[in-house]
Amino acid sequence: MSSHTTPGGPADGPAAAGPRRRLIRELLLVAGLFAVYKAGRMLSTDRTDEAFRNADRIWDAERALHLPGEGAIQRLLLHGDGDALVHTANTYYAAVHFPATALFLIWLYVRRPGHYLWARRVLAVLTGAALVLHLTFPLAPPRMLGAAHLVDTAQVYGPSVYRAAPTTDTMANQFAAMPSLHFGWALMLALGMIAATRSRWRVLWLLHPLVTLLVVVGTANHYWLDAVVATVLLGGALLVVPRPRVRAGSLAVVRHLPRPRRNAAPPVPAASKAPAAPAVAQVPAAAAVPEAQAEVVGAGR
Repeated sequence: MSSHTTPGGPADGPAAAGPRRRLIRELLLVAGLFAVYKAGRMLSTDRTDEAFRNADRIWDAERALHLPGEGAIQRLLLHGDGDALVHTANTYYAAVHFPATALFLIWLYVRRPGHYLWARRVLAVLTGAALVLHLTFPLAPPRMLGAAHLVDTAQVYGPSVYRAAPTTDTMANQFAAMPSLHFGWALMLALGMIAATRSRWRVLWLLHPLVTLLVVVGTANHYWLDAVVATVLLGGALLVVPRPRVRAGSLAVVRHLPRPRRNAAPPVPAASKAPAAPAVAQVPAAAAVPEAQAEVVGAGR
């Protein structure tokens, strides 16, 4: 009796341990990739002269392309007497980037596992390509460029995630402006949520990269071309990484197709209907009268 009521503990162990192992493996993988990226980008922190020469080239290239000046966005943030707007932009830059990407991956891991693998691989390819560019093309941000005449809003209004002197900053490489991973990751977040959800409002996820672009440019942390290069790298990553498989019936289009009616009586074919009564041949009245007269004459004989 007890053998039927006691739970099979050993049998449940492997089934429960599988998801835990996958979760731990994913956490270690993502943390390891991020640690390699952070350590790798620190290798170019001492290339100050090259970073400023590249900054001059980028600034001149933007003017040659007739791109709007980054100062136009910053003036919007600094407009008015208070500093609430620019402080909000600095906070968005400092506090939204990593948590939003982490929540994005966690949600996909729990709710859309197939899309999670796709998004994680795309982000890994994008970040790896960005690391290569950080090492080969160090770039000082526009807030350090004298020709830009921009304000370092984070240092003046706060909060700031960088130290005032880039060479003494052991936590971040301030010469890794191109590409802007703030914008690249935000754009991938929006595209991933659009691909993984079916809400009619999912296009609103594009507001996140749009706000991020205005923030990174307005706070003078990135050039316009930093976002352009991030978009190109993301496009390449999306071409390289296979798209997730979508289960049949999960597309929004399928929901609009007409569904077959169930328990409906099939139409009766014409041949199966009850046969009509045979038509009785009708004798014309003119022919019936002589026949009756003949019978009467015969009877008289």
